[in-house]
Amino acid sequence: MAIQPEPDNFADTLKPTDRTTDCLSGSEADIDTDLVLADAFDWLEMAEPSSIHAVVTDPPYGLVEYRSDQLHKRQTGNGGVWRIPPSFDGARRSPVPRFTVLTPGDEEELERFFTRLAPLLMKALVPGAHVFIATNPLLSHHVYGPMMSSGFEKRGEIVRIVKTLRGGDRPKGAHEEFPDVSVMPRSGWEPWGLFRKPVEGRVQDNLRRWGVGGLRRISEEQPFWDVIVCPPAGKVEREIAPHPSLKPQRLMRQLTRAALPMGTGTILDPFMGSGSTVAAARAAGLRAMGIESSTEYHAMAKRAVPLLTQLKDD
Repeated sequence: MAIQPEPDNFADTLKPTDRTTDCLSGSEADIDTDLVLADAFDWLEMAEPSSIHAVVTDPPYGLVEYRSDQLHKRQTGNGGVWRIPPSFDGARRSPVPRFTVLTPGDEEELERFFTRLAPLLMKALVPGAHVFIATNPLLSHHVYGPMMSSGFEKRGEIVRIVKTLRGGDRPKGAHEEFPDVSVMPRSGWEPWGLFRKPVEGRVQDNLRRWGVGGLRRISEEQPFWDVIVCPPAGKVEREIAPHPSLKPQRLMRQLTRAALPMGTGTILDPFMGSGSTVAAARAAGLRAMGIESSTEYHAMAKRAVPLLTQLKDD
């Protein structure tokens, strides 16, 4: 079940709703057309204006973490930009990227990345379309600035409550000397920037013409909330789609459902990885397409999307 805050108990508890999403959208034959092997920037350059109704994506932050040398270090356990966490109680944790190691040049490259991306999204999206874009507390300013400079309205942030192994460490090489000191707070949340292309006229006018402009409510009584409790992807999901940055279906189904308030239109993930956004949308009976430049991850998505789609909600 999807977990969202109860309106009357917002500060204290986050309880599950009884919504289920087991409807499949389209046929397996659609996989070849919905999963595109291409460079996202090249594809967006050629995209028809006002042809996409929402974007839900987790871009390649830092950019350096998906270089072949860094992925090789991750696979061999040597780390690099990837932090290889220790095992606890016999359970192995997945490596996570360490954005604190990025150089000023890396961060400038990231800024250029989103400065190039934002206007392309603006052109491709219909008026009133929302963009859900995953980020993190250290780098979100490199995303939000270019998005707003390109004309997007910042509509808030979706706060995903999630326990991770990032941060909270004692000073490296001096943990015994400073046992009561953490270099950074241990991260317990993941921000998703929420942006909207300006609507045409009133929201109601935009909804009638384009089918977007607002967010779909969880139920008649409960609106979509900006806090979601969601743990990392579970073992079954990771076996289906062993992507380094796999987002769980429990989260992605909530975001994709909210993104198309009328249940019509197309969601785009320009950096689809293993296809978790597309699978989540299909599970909710929605149309989505993904773009991936890596042949390895594109092939992974073609295998994984049908299987992820069929997973039942918790």
